[in-house]
Amino acid sequence: MLIEFIIYKSIICVAIFALSLGIAAYSTWWERKFAGLLQDRWGPSRAGKWGLLQPLADGGKMLFKEEIIPSVSNKVLFVLAPGLFIVTAIIAGVLIPWAKPVMIGDSIYPIQIADVNVGVIFLLSVGSVGVYGIMIGGWASNNKYSLLSAIRSSAQMISYELAMGISLIALIITAGGTLSFAEIVAAQDAGFANVVWQPLGFLIFFVCALAETNRAPFDLAECETELIGGYHTEYSAFKLGLFLFAEYINMFVSSAVMAGFYFGGYNFPFANELYTALGLQEGHWLISLIGFGAYFTKTLIFISVFMWIRWTIPRFRYDQLMNLGWKTLLPLSLLNLLITVIVEYFRGNINF
Repeated sequence: MLIEFIIYKSIICVAIFALSLGIAAYSTWWERKFAGLLQDRWGPSRAGKWGLLQPLADGGKMLFKEEIIPSVSNKVLFVLAPGLFIVTAIIAGVLIPWAKPVMIGDSIYPIQIADVNVGVIFLLSVGSVGVYGIMIGGWASNNKYSLLSAIRSSAQMISYELAMGISLIALIITAGGTLSFAEIVAAQDAGFANVVWQPLGFLIFFVCALAETNRAPFDLAECETELIGGYHTEYSAFKLGLFLFAEYINMFVSSAVMAGFYFGGYNFPFANELYTALGLQEGHWLISLIGFGAYFTKTLIFISVFMWIRWTIPRFRYDQLMNLGWKTLLPLSLLNLLITVIVEYFRGNINF
C-alpha cells in the first residue's frame, strides 16, 4: 500500500506541476492574443501556426541570454529571490481539488496533492511568503527603483491581505466552519455555489487577488513609467524569466482558488442529473474527467478576466491604491462579515 501511495502521489504531483507550468506558459500566448483582439491586431503569429510556439521561443530566449549580476548587489539574495517567488507560487497549487476522487479497485484516489485540514490558512500563509521574493529581489539589487518597488509591494500586501483574510472568514462561516479546501468545494455539490451567499465577499476577494498577483490595475510594484521595471529592474535572462513566469502561475492558482471557493470548482448545475442519466456511480473515472473539465473551464474564464482587466483599466496612483485597501475594502470586508454572521444565525447555522 505504501508503494502504491507513493506512486499515486508522484503521478499527481508531476501532472499538476506540468499543468501549472503549461498553463502559465500558454497564458503568455493567450494574453498577447487577447490584447491583440482588443486592439484590433493579430498578436503572435510567426512562431508556429497561430503563434502557438511563441511561448517556447520566449522561454528559449530567456534561458540562453547572458546572465548579468550587478557587482554592487547582494549576490546570494539576488539569486535566491526569483527562486523563492516561483516556488511559493507553485506550492499554493497543491491544495486544489481538481475533480472528485476516483475509485480504482477498492481504493479511493483524490485528484489533489494534499488535503490539509487548515487549507485556507495554508493558502494565506503561502501567499504572504510569496511577496518576500519581491522584497528580497528589490533590496538585494541595490537599486533605488527596485528598493522603492519592494517597499510598495510590502505595503500593498499588508493593506490587501487584511481584507482578503476577513472575506475568507465569512466564506468559512458560510461553509460550516471547515478550513479544508476539498470540503468547501464538495459542500457546494448539494446546493448553490458560495457566490450566491457571498457576492460581496467574492468581489472583495477578487479585487484583493488582483493586488496580490501584482496584476493591473494594481501593478504598482513594477510600474514602468515610474520605476523602470520595479523589483526586477536589474534582473535579466533566466532569473527575469522566473519572475515573469511566477506571475502567470500566481494568476492561474488565484483563478483556480476563486473558482473553487466561490463557483463550486468541479461542481456545476444539474451535474448529478447528468451523471445519473449516464448511469455513472460515485468514483467513476468519467465523473472525475467531466468535473475536471468544468473546473478547468472556470479557471480559464477567470484568467481571461484577469487579462481583460489589465488591457482595459488604467493603473491606479499609489495613494489611490492604499485608500482603496484601507478605506474601502477593509470596511466592506468587515460589513460583509457582520452580514454573514446575521444571515447564518437566522439560517440556524450559528448559535450564540
